[in-house]
Amino acid sequence: MRLVRLIANLGYGSQKDVRGMIRDGRITALDGRKLAPDTHVPHDQLLFDGAPLDPPAGIVLMFNKPVDYTCSTQDPGRIVYDLLPERFRRRSPIVAPVGRLDRDTTGLLLLTDDGALLHRITSPRSRIAKIYEATLARPLTGDEAAVFAAGTLVLRSEKTPLAPATLKAIGERRARLTIVEGRYHQVKRMFAAVGNHVETLHRAALGGLTLGDLPSGKWRYVTAEEIARVFLMDL
Repeated sequence: MRLVRLIANLGYGSQKDVRGMIRDGRITALDGRKLAPDTHVPHDQLLFDGAPLDPPAGIVLMFNKPVDYTCSTQDPGRIVYDLLPERFRRRSPIVAPVGRLDRDTTGLLLLTDDGALLHRITSPRSRIAKIYEATLARPLTGDEAAVFAAGTLVLRSEKTPLAPATLKAIGERRARLTIVEGRYHQVKRMFAAVGNHVETLHRAALGGLTLGDLPSGKWRYVTAEEIARVFLMDL
C-alpha cells in the first residue's frame, strides 16, 4: 500500500494532510530517512513524530466507559470518542464499539476495526456471558435468582422469553447478573419485571475478560490472548 494511503487509513489525517506531514518530515523510516508519498514501506518500519505507528488493521481496544457518554460517533452530548485519540474515529475502517452500553451504564467496552470479530462477539449465537453489577432502588427479595434462571421471563412488549440468567446478591441492594443476550436495556427491564429499579449499572466482564485495574475513562490495547478469554466463559 502506498505510504500516503497507509497513513491516512490509520486516521492520522486525510491524504492531503498526510502528504503535508511527509513533506514536513513528520513521517520517516526508522533510520530517520525522509520518504516519498507514493513509496511502499512496511508498517513496522515507519515512525510518526519519532514514535511507532498505531497497530495496523485488526486492533482491539478495551475502554472503561464512564457515565454520561454514549457509544456513538455523533450525538448532541458527550460520546466515547471524546475520550479516545481522534484518529481512531478517522481510521478506515473505523474503530467501532463492540455492542453498546447505555449512556448511564459504566464499565467494560471493547472497540475494534475488525468486522468479523465484532460480529462474532455480538452475535446471539455466540452466547458470550456479560457480567453486570447493579445497584438497586429497593432491597432484593430473594426470589429474583430463581425467576431469572428459569428461562421463562418475558419482558414487557416482547413475546420471546429471556435465556436463563444467573444472579448473585452482593449486598442488600446490590447484585451481580450474568446474561448471554443483549436485548434493549435488558438488565434494567429484568429488574423492573420483578418490581425493582436499577440506579447504577456497571459491566464488569465480557466472557472471561475483565477490566482489571484500568481506570474509568481510560483505554488500552487488547492482546490476542486476552481476546481469547472473551470466548472461554459462558453462562
